[in-house]
Amino acid sequence: MSEAVSRRSALRLVAALGAALGAGGCTPAVPRAGHPQSGPSAASGPSAAAASPGGGPAQPGSAARIDALLDRLTLEEKTALLHGSRDPAPLGQTGYLPGVPRLGIPPLRLADGPAGVRVARPATALPAPVMLASAFDPALAREYGRTLGREARALGQDVLLAPLANLIRTPYAGRNFEAFSEDPLLTADLVAEVVRGIQDEGVIAAVKHFAPGNQERGRDTVDVIAGERTLHETELRGFEAAVTAGAGAVMGAHHKVNGTHACENRPLLDELLRVRWGFDGWVMSAPDAARSTVAAIGAGLDMELPGGTRFGSPLREAVRAGTVPEDAVDLSVRRVLATMDRFGLLDAERRVRPARDPGAGARTALRVATAGAVLLRNERATLPLAGSAARSIAVIGPTAQVPFVSGRGSAHVVPDRAAAPLTAIRRRAGNGATVRHALGEDLYGRPLPADLLVPAAALDDRTVPAGRTWSHAGEFTLAEDDEWTLLVHYRGKRPSVRLDGEELFPEGQGAAEAPAAGLLDSAPDGLAVLRRTLALEAGAHRLAVFAEGGVTGGRFRLRHTTGATRAADVAAAVRAAKAARSVVLFAYEDAGEGGDRTSLGLPGGQARLIEAVAGANPRTVVVLNTPAGTTMPWIRRTGAVLQMYYPGQEGAAATAAVLFGDTDPGGRLTQTFPADEKQTPVGGDPLRYPGVGGRQVYSEGVHVGHRWYDAQRVEPLFAFGHGLSYTTWEYRDLVVRPERGGLRAEFTVRNSGRRKGTDVAQVYVGPSAEPGFDQPVRALAGYRRLTLAPGEARRVTVDVDLRALSSWDPERHAWVPGTGRREVFAGRSSRDLPLRAVAVVKAGAENR
Repeated sequence: MSEAVSRRSALRLVAALGAALGAGGCTPAVPRAGHPQSGPSAASGPSAAAASPGGGPAQPGSAARIDALLDRLTLEEKTALLHGSRDPAPLGQTGYLPGVPRLGIPPLRLADGPAGVRVARPATALPAPVMLASAFDPALAREYGRTLGREARALGQDVLLAPLANLIRTPYAGRNFEAFSEDPLLTADLVAEVVRGIQDEGVIAAVKHFAPGNQERGRDTVDVIAGERTLHETELRGFEAAVTAGAGAVMGAHHKVNGTHACENRPLLDELLRVRWGFDGWVMSAPDAARSTVAAIGAGLDMELPGGTRFGSPLREAVRAGTVPEDAVDLSVRRVLATMDRFGLLDAERRVRPARDPGAGARTALRVATAGAVLLRNERATLPLAGSAARSIAVIGPTAQVPFVSGRGSAHVVPDRAAAPLTAIRRRAGNGATVRHALGEDLYGRPLPADLLVPAAALDDRTVPAGRTWSHAGEFTLAEDDEWTLLVHYRGKRPSVRLDGEELFPEGQGAAEAPAAGLLDSAPDGLAVLRRTLALEAGAHRLAVFAEGGVTGGRFRLRHTTGATRAADVAAAVRAAKAARSVVLFAYEDAGEGGDRTSLGLPGGQARLIEAVAGANPRTVVVLNTPAGTTMPWIRRTGAVLQMYYPGQEGAAATAAVLFGDTDPGGRLTQTFPADEKQTPVGGDPLRYPGVGGRQVYSEGVHVGHRWYDAQRVEPLFAFGHGLSYTTWEYRDLVVRPERGGLRAEFTVRNSGRRKGTDVAQVYVGPSAEPGFDQPVRALAGYRRLTLAPGEARRVTVDVDLRALSSWDPERHAWVPGTGRREVFAGRSSRDLPLRAVAVVKAGAENR
């Protein structure tokens, strides 16, 4: 890699219907997926174009073709298509199915991919989906999906485990950056386009996690209790949109839903997904989320990942014992094969995989990162940097030097390259500018003083050969009480570090291994990093280290920070800030799969650092590389705050472009940022989050995200849809009239400033008195992203469809239009709506 890269960088219908379809050998007709024109391959092995029952060759996309294959498959071969296996030629992907070579059924490889294809080779690291969503641009989402699909094919993958269609329900959720929004409509729009984009390129999109799935904490055990109306009006909207867009696969969630595990939940998997929505692809489990054999396949689960604990030999044994009819196995195999056939994977002449195009991926990554940048605050014209403010800059923070590319877990992608923000700022500022860097906070620690331990030992960089061990024990003395952070960097087997007899870094499992407090979990050279902060008393202390080389050998270093070193780092940053005309301070929080956030504040000493630096220089810009809403007790001291989330491999260039005004910050918040941790839709109610006694209740009902803040009249730090521009905007002349069973809102937006700019015009609707249901005070009903020249005005049209005007009736199990007088609002955020009109929605056909 060319530069240092970060450490990753429901209606209950007749349940027998699905089984009857399988027993009768029927399969729904599915359109062939779109494919790039890349020509035929010289694929070896027999074709899956088996003879049809009528004697001629079965045609692609026909039920006869699948019937012919099913007739020739043994039970062992059938079940091999329903669970993951070990890949004989692994590419670093998440899952593998071996196929059936003798019948021309090829292997199937499945990779994680919400923000890039997660395999062993470099791939384009796109900005996090939450940043894509901030652009409010479905066309850009389609492009994002196409990039994912092209790269997946080029990197040998057939199924991409993306997108994530769950809502941002709690700001604490560790994977919020993989989601799009707290808003159901916006999420549904973008999920659909990403699915279409992925599948445009001939790759199967597996939307996840069905459903709902809004946290990492207790995700394997929690029982989510949510009413039918709550689910349909919030969490299910994205999944329904994915099905409508033609998603080939759905991934079930880990936890329980209303008392039953999601991966064996018939009301979800069969009655809703297949019967009501008409889904004709296959359902796979999230890794290790299949909890049974008989119940799971009977409920509609088709495939187990990553192995065959439930759907391997236990499934074959269940068929032989008669507890699972073979017709049920056939139905699941039919769903898998029909989807593969739809995507051309059973064709005699399979398409050649395209060569990867890193340049095209980089261009998309840059476009998304630039479009999704959200300017939260800009006082005293702090931004854009211009004139003297652009020629004297102090860049502060450890992540100015370490590019912050992606989140942990399924979204972790290693790119070909990723520049550091400091490099991009220096390049953009030019040779005539003075750009200095100060660390501000030491993430990786300083070496222990050579004379600290008695007897002495070199602990800063030690290699332990394979099969060997190394140990050392010594004492050190502190003259006074102090707070130390001890850090171990290591590769291979984790070393044991004991202080005064206590193991500082004990081995854990699952979420217990998630990095604590949102701090970076790997060093620039790739070594894993663990930290432990301790209050040490004055006097003698004993430190003992034991390391094993294991099979491949190991390497470690032991480092530390103290009260004195932390104070020195802050002091150096303050000096740099005072000496510069402008300050750009990079703040961060690391998050990802395996754990939730423990606080909404910035981790470590970053809040203190911002207070000190902004106190020294009011022209301080804070750039946030954080996963979701962040509390900012320090904000009034700052000049500007720029939200960049996890901006992907081109994040440095995008950040510099926005800072210097090369582009207008056109992103808008897709989630509400709370002013107080206690005042969120789940704040102060443990039954809502994280759950009590393994049970979690979605008692907020339809009031998710910004809807809750409006219903409770709580003032947020930043509202849903908020985002500043480098120009000014005027909204006027709202007219609303009935159109196509819904409403059409028309209004004028004018760029009233002196710079070209981008804005997101937003339309919200108020409740109807007719259905008598609890409804949002205002619900997002549509939006339009637009870019205007200085002084330019444009008449904007936003259509509000019938679904946006409807509520789910749990007694009728249907969408019911909210008729009568409806208020319609237009403006720049959920709390900045200068335009208001009233329209009448007339009674009509129910919106199914």
